[in-house]
Formats: sequence, structure tokens, C-alpha cells
Amino acid sequence: MSVADNHHNPSFIHHQKTLSSALVREVVFGIEDGMVSTMGAVTGIAAATVHHYTVVLAGLVIISVESISMAVGSYLSSKSEREIEERKLHEERSEIKDFPREEEEELAEMYVHDGWPAELAEPMAKAAASNHSLLLQEMAYRELKIIPEKLEHPLSNALAMGVSYIIGSLLSLLPYLFINNVLLALPVAIVGTLVGLFIIGIVAARFARRSWWKGGLEMLVLASAAGFIGYIVGQAADKAIVH
Repeated sequence: MSVADNHHNPSFIHHQKTLSSALVREVVFGIEDGMVSTMGAVTGIAAATVHHYTVVLAGLVIISVESISMAVGSYLSSKSEREIEERKLHEERSEIKDFPREEEEELAEMYVHDGWPAELAEPMAKAAASNHSLLLQEMAYRELKIIPEKLEHPLSNALAMGVSYIIGSLLSLLPYLFINNVLLALPVAIVGTLVGLFIIGIVAARFARRSWWKGGLEMLVLASAAGFIGYIVGQAADKAIVH
């Protein structure tokens, strides 16, 4: 039996593959923003008018416009970030081709800066420099702070953002679709949205392996505060315009 077998830890678990962090970010952001924005806007409209048709129509218009806007915004921002990183990689690739010796020395210096002994840094850099793809990967990690295989995916990010925003928004609007009395639907929608935010916080915390109740409470407090401020501003603006 080898030394490794003697020291085997049965509780040791390798990192498991999970969803892309960017995808999780877009989904959590989309659902949270959809719930908060719709709750704030629809609550303000519902408080100003008790007309069921007006509230539902306004909610659907808000969802339609905002979901498209959020998806387009996600696509453009992700695309811009990817293009910038691709440009940096292209420039680094050109430097490796034209100045391989200088890049090798720079990599060795970065190894030393990161804590590797100098006697190991030089052969490590030389080994990397013998393969331009490996050298590019190392320079991307250490100099550019880019992970080439994990660049942004604009289309999937936009789709995740748009769909999740619609889901979050519909959760806040749902009570008004089934309850014709606006005054009865209003508290149900608010409570349902707050519960939904807490659940989303729990799910996000699970992905980050954080305390579930801290994640849920954080999402609930911050998101509901944003919705409340939006509602107050909307009410103040409504009174200022009317009066």
C-alpha cells in the first residue's frame, strides 16, 4: 500500500462542476430585479388607482418593456466585455510571437512575484515558453487576469436575463391576475414578493455555499429596501404632479 493510500481521506471531495457564475449572476439579478421593479411600480399604480384593468395592463407593459431592455443591456455589456478581453488576448498573442524571450522573462518575474522560488520560476517559464498556447494561457491568467476558456457568452447571458426577469416580474404580478379586487391583491402581491426574494437569496447562497438564512435575509432586506424607496419616490412624484 502506498503512502498516498495510507493518508487517504474518505471525506475529501473534489470541486464539483456547477453552473457558470456569469449565468447564475444573470438569473439571480434578473429574477430579483423583475420582482422588485414590478412590485414597486405596480404597488404604486395600485395604490393610486383601484382599477384592476389599469393595474394589470400597466404591469404587463412594464414586464414587456423591461425584460427586453434588461436582455439587450446584458447582451451589450457582456459583448463589450468579451470583445475587450479578446483584444487583450490578441495583443498578448502578438507579443508572444514577436518577443518570445521577453515574455518568458516577464512570466518568470511574475512567478517570483507570486511566491515561487527563483530557481523554480525560470525553468517553469522556459517550459511554458516552449509551447505558445501554454505561454498565452499563463500570461492571460497572471498578467491579464483573464481565463480564456471562461469568456462571457453574450447570447446566453441575455437569454438568461430576459427569461429570469419575466419570471420574477410575473411572480409579483400574479396575484393581480387572479384576484380582481386590487385592495385584496395588493398585500398578497407584496407578501408573495418578499417571500420570493427570501427564497431567491437562499438559492443564491446555496450556489456560493453560504449560510442559507444569511443569504435569504440579505436578499430580502436589500431588495425590499430598493422596492420601498422606489414606491415612496413614485408616490411623492404622483402627488407633486397631481397637486
